[in-house]
Amino acid sequence: MADARDLTDVVARQRLAQDGPNEVTVSRPRSVLRLAREVASEPMFLLLAACGSIYLALGDAQEALMLLGFVFIVMGISFVQQRRSERSLEALRDLSSPQALVRRGGTVRRIAARELVVGDMVLLSEGDRVPADMSLLDASNLAIDESLLTGESVPVNKHAVASEEAMAADAWTAFSGTLVTQGTARGRVTAIGARSALGRIGASLAGIAVQATPIQRETRGVVKGVAIGGLALAAALAAAYGALRGDWLQGLLAGLTLAMGIIPEELPMVLALFLGLGAWRLVREKVLARSIPAVELLGATTVLCVDKTGTLTANRMSVRQLRSGDARYDALEAKGAALQEELHPLLEYAVLASHRRTFDPMESAIAEAAGQWLAGTEHLHSDWTLIDDYPLSPELLAMSRVWRSPDQRAFLIAAKGAPEAIVDLCHMDAGRAGRIAEQVLEMAADGLRVLGVACGTFDADVLPGLQHDFDFRFLGLVGLEDPVRADVPQAIAECRAAGIRVVMMTGDHPATAIAVARQAGLSAEAPVMTGAEMASLADEALAARLAATTIFCRVQPDQKLRLVRAFRAQGDVVAMTGDGVNDAPALKAADIGVAMGARGTEVAREAAALVLLNDDFASLVTAIRHGRRVFANLRKAIVFVVAVHVPIVGLSILPVVLGWPMLLMPVHILFLQLIIDPACSVVFEAEPLEKSAMKVPPRRPDQRLFDSAVLVRGLWQGGVLLGVLLVTYAGARWMAPLEVGRDDMARTLTFMVLVLSNLGLIQSNRSWERMAWHGNTASNRQFGWIAAGAVAVLCVVLAVPAVGRLFSFVTPSPALLAAGLGMAVLNVLWFECIKWGLRRVRSIESPSGAVHGPANSCSARR
Repeated sequence: MADARDLTDVVARQRLAQDGPNEVTVSRPRSVLRLAREVASEPMFLLLAACGSIYLALGDAQEALMLLGFVFIVMGISFVQQRRSERSLEALRDLSSPQALVRRGGTVRRIAARELVVGDMVLLSEGDRVPADMSLLDASNLAIDESLLTGESVPVNKHAVASEEAMAADAWTAFSGTLVTQGTARGRVTAIGARSALGRIGASLAGIAVQATPIQRETRGVVKGVAIGGLALAAALAAAYGALRGDWLQGLLAGLTLAMGIIPEELPMVLALFLGLGAWRLVREKVLARSIPAVELLGATTVLCVDKTGTLTANRMSVRQLRSGDARYDALEAKGAALQEELHPLLEYAVLASHRRTFDPMESAIAEAAGQWLAGTEHLHSDWTLIDDYPLSPELLAMSRVWRSPDQRAFLIAAKGAPEAIVDLCHMDAGRAGRIAEQVLEMAADGLRVLGVACGTFDADVLPGLQHDFDFRFLGLVGLEDPVRADVPQAIAECRAAGIRVVMMTGDHPATAIAVARQAGLSAEAPVMTGAEMASLADEALAARLAATTIFCRVQPDQKLRLVRAFRAQGDVVAMTGDGVNDAPALKAADIGVAMGARGTEVAREAAALVLLNDDFASLVTAIRHGRRVFANLRKAIVFVVAVHVPIVGLSILPVVLGWPMLLMPVHILFLQLIIDPACSVVFEAEPLEKSAMKVPPRRPDQRLFDSAVLVRGLWQGGVLLGVLLVTYAGARWMAPLEVGRDDMARTLTFMVLVLSNLGLIQSNRSWERMAWHGNTASNRQFGWIAAGAVAVLCVVLAVPAVGRLFSFVTPSPALLAAGLGMAVLNVLWFECIKWGLRRVRSIESPSGAVHGPANSCSARR
């Protein structure tokens, strides 16, 4: 029969047209064309294309084509990575249109949840996902898991609203996206889509801006500045050559050579490839990088803000303790030992007081524990028949189930619920009730959710109307917990060793938060801060408390966001993990948001920069290790780039100033680029992380990629190399016979030493902690191939006169070849002396004697 309050189909269609569908649009899926357009419009790729255009304008088609070829390779890698990310996220998304059971015009039907409108009457039962915000008009034994909104793992009991005029209180409101774990209900929709509690959180993400990382901004500035300065210097050199010698064609050639040697086209390509390949390596570790620049920023993480439920814990209840009188069983302490006989009845009747088919996490945990600890005993009763049950009520937080055994006439009753309610049902004296209350407090201090269990019999044929009319006997207490993930303590220990501070933020009770923190390995000595306390603090007072507080409990979603912003305001690089809708604003506001892929909500995944596909918390430490590796190897690559460009610039300018013939020509620069570009983008990217990198604090948030340590190391290496090359040139001109052409011979020997020394530079910079001859070439096969290829091509150029003439070379004598090899070896020794000296200075400055490369140097943060 139709209810006058039911919507008709006509009204529902009108409201759907007026208000729109009941869905939260977090982000639109990106098409292939849109994805390609976004990749092609990345500033780094535009810089690469601009460099290629400059070479075309300068008339060097070979260099331009090679560079533009790299552009398409890098764009292809980025496109494949982004497309893989999109497909992974699509696979992780929930069904786009779940179903809802509604009553319209007196008939009950199932419709797509997106078609719900305000005023619809929705029917809920166990296992249903609440499709919209609604006020509960009827509720029977209803409990709802709101962890994705509140962060609290324990289901919330809900009741029917007293009147339709008072529909605002949370106690009789079911929120969109939450899960019904127990009971049934009927409610009227009050908010849909973006106006629901879930939708408001999703909409708030649009106001949180995502900024470019410092490395991106710095690299763009360096490339732009060096490119402008290099072109100006090249033009000045061409003009000077033409004015001093009257040969404007050779002057243009000299300027062209300098421009080719000084424009740092490697830098944006190196950064793009390092980040793209870093993201690809993370996917192999089950970590999806939705924002590729976040890969590098991981290495600078100083504070890791973690949500408790579903991140530190498994978001799955389990039985931890059983207590009955003096008997006690703790699953952690027992380590697989058998359950004592005197505790069998307690677990037996806890199962009987639960539903056989349940969505309630606590009842599921009780059934799982019984299946494990009571297997093979007579305490599991699949053949008993359920007669009736007495659900929870606001007046009595306990439930009873009435059973009939095949071999007994009397009814058997099992009850469980809040300990004080079970004590009340058992009509205990004050002394025994006090002893049980003490046990409850002890278990609660361990962060356990405590239930009391009782049993009774009833001989009459007609069951009473109230649970109080049964004669119950108290059996004991069951302590449940949301267990800490097995990998979490080790992961947190690694974070601590790496100088990363881990902070817990949860909506749970302080006692629960402290207990979980202890199990996870977090410091629980400092006072916790509650959401209510945080709300009373001004921003300055909150900032003063951050350094001493590790646990924040009873916090609301907006308070998580405030905490993330407070940490960032004091200079920390913040990574935030979470899986619920309540975590999404903080995930997006953090420097690196990390969402759980399997259990996480779509809103959380869309807001995050990284997604842990297997929900393995230890994967985050792996990701941080990769982030440090990317930054460390970037610095090694930049040192090499700086060092190798110093002699190129020097050998392009000094001959003009000193009146020598040109030493380097465009073909020589192209040959060097065949070594420099692969070395920067392939060899250094593949280099493994230094052994000590995860045992030192994160780099300073303000540490630059192109800082003084990198520039000094590169300039020292390049300056020494330039000096040796000048000595080589002068010596070769002096030693070479007149009939072979001294200038060509000097050019040949100088270039040979330059190429071999570049290979020595690569080997020396592969590690800043070990000497070059201790390097493990097998761990980086790319270097072996590049070195072998460079030496082979060099041999062809030196040995084949026709090829040598393209380079203006002549074949050197064995004595000159030996001298050149000796100078290259001398260069390598110089590089290693510089490395040893820097390590020596750093070990003297470090009281512990630890040696760390500049990639991981860090001063005191505060």
